[in-house]
Amino acid sequence: MSDAKKELLEMLLSKSIKTGHFILASGKESDLYCDCRVTTLDAHGANLIGEVGWQLVRDEILPRFPQVQAIGGMTMGADPISLAIGMYSAKERALGIFTVRKEAKDHGRGKRIEGNFKAGDAVIVVDDVITTGGSTIKAIDAIEAEGGRVAAALVLVDREEGGREAIEERGVPVYALFTRGSIFGDK
Repeated sequence: MSDAKKELLEMLLSKSIKTGHFILASGKESDLYCDCRVTTLDAHGANLIGEVGWQLVRDEILPRFPQVQAIGGMTMGADPISLAIGMYSAKERALGIFTVRKEAKDHGRGKRIEGNFKAGDAVIVVDDVITTGGSTIKAIDAIEAEGGRVAAALVLVDREEGGREAIEERGVPVYALFTRGSIFGDK
């Protein structure tokens, strides 16, 4: 594990990852809670995510999917991650950055996807945490509805509670910076 990835893990453990008894947005109960925004919206955390995330994109995703042009996902969780990785990518091969709204705007051009995205683009969809995969799948649906092609999904933390499998059933491989197992050393 690189020094940057170790430092990012330490930050996640100190700021974002809690154990106990929690009710999740899905209604499920869990002994693990991840509030990744505390890390992703920290200037140092964002820099680490950019470095570690770009390394994953460059070394694992782009060799399989060289046609990828942009990176983004469902607002709000994906936004700082996409921006950090996109900014880091500019040093070597700049990726466009976009965000997916929960609903299309009811004014202006009525867009659901904002930023550097257009129909036909091959993209990486991003999420901060996957549990069931529901929000990532919503982002995939929105991107596909607008004519995009989702090559891969990149997540900061995979809770290993079925989300990866649900996303991969859609034909989208999932790349996680961290999994529950890698965080706690049980896998």
